[in-house]
Amino acid sequence: MTAALIGFAAIFLLAVLRMPLAFAMGGVGIVGIGLTRGWEPALASTAQVVYETGFAYTLSVIPLFILMGNFVARAGLAQELFDAAYAFIGHKRGGLAHATVAACAGFGAICGSSIATAATMGKVAYPSMKNLGYSDTLAMGVIAAGGTLGIMIPPSTIMVIYGIITETNIGKLFAAGVIPGLASAALMMAGIAWITWRDPAHAPAGARSGWPERWRALRGIWGVLVLVLVVLGGIYGGFFTATEGAGIGAAGAFLFAVARRRLSFAQLTEVLVESARTTAMLFTLLIAATLFANFVNFTTMPGDLKDLITGSGLSPVMVVVAMMAIYVVLGTVMEELTMVLLTIPLFFPIITALGYDPIWFGVLIVMVVQIGLISPPVGMNMFVLNALLPGVGLGAIYRGCWPFVFVLTAMLGVLIAFPQLSLWLPSLMR
Repeated sequence: MTAALIGFAAIFLLAVLRMPLAFAMGGVGIVGIGLTRGWEPALASTAQVVYETGFAYTLSVIPLFILMGNFVARAGLAQELFDAAYAFIGHKRGGLAHATVAACAGFGAICGSSIATAATMGKVAYPSMKNLGYSDTLAMGVIAAGGTLGIMIPPSTIMVIYGIITETNIGKLFAAGVIPGLASAALMMAGIAWITWRDPAHAPAGARSGWPERWRALRGIWGVLVLVLVVLGGIYGGFFTATEGAGIGAAGAFLFAVARRRLSFAQLTEVLVESARTTAMLFTLLIAATLFANFVNFTTMPGDLKDLITGSGLSPVMVVVAMMAIYVVLGTVMEELTMVLLTIPLFFPIITALGYDPIWFGVLIVMVVQIGLISPPVGMNMFVLNALLPGVGLGAIYRGCWPFVFVLTAMLGVLIAFPQLSLWLPSLMR
């Protein structure tokens, strides 16, 4: 137990000293195994983890979904989603904000990345909101919060990583995120309605679109519908695995981009390089987290924590609430993927010992990551928008995100109270 606590303290110290967290976790894991088990086992374990991670077939789903999202963004499908949503609800007060959330939900269904969704919708939606007179506070809060739907509505990179680490069925995890993702979008829209009701100056009403314009805009999203139906329908229907679905989705998105003449050779190279960089970053984090998890598993910490919690007299649901509170607090000071990779080796054995469904817990993990992505001071979606739109101050982004932090926290409470929201669709799968 002491060795594991020293390991956690070392990681936080190295992070404070500005060492990249992947190197901090990996270094502490190697040194920890070396000091507790010997240096030869430490080096052998490192080589094995790197080899197995690099050649794991199930992990190939990560670069394929990343590639699919980049091709989709290049093909201009996000703009069409936004235009279609705006055509139907843009004339209402706060309609552009509602349209942004709806477009984020649709883009999330073919992307899998929160940061990519926020960045793409920042380019698409912010200029329209700015031209119509929306406040930067509301615009930034809506785009940052809507971007988080990219990891709840499947496909989801976080769900893939969670499924691989915990050996949970990825297809069922994807199905489990559908209802919570749509419910989160609905709650965000309710939050927008409340904000604009309290202060109408945040969001002037737009012009009403006629039905001919609406039908034209609706016809423009057929590409999104095809990709969603083929990829997610095939996975849920059992026609192919998540990895095969990712490959089909990436190929389909590539063909859409080519057919629309949005993909020159230079742009193709840019997409491939960007996808490779993102994949390399995720794999480096995954390798480092596995090394550190191996070190923790060699200590008595997982067993000691499990015995402590199961013998504490707390009800199982209160244990889960306590875990989620820890995650929400950690999400304000840590990068979200690293937080998940660091804590899963500790919390997952406790969840299974209490008899909870790993799929339900996976959805809760994604929800706390959503909260962390827009929680000051280190929420990644906020910094992405700040870098993308340098004319908007970080203070305005912080103020805009706070209402949606409360919205997503309320959604987390609903998911804890009603697990069937997450488990109903997976229960229908073969």
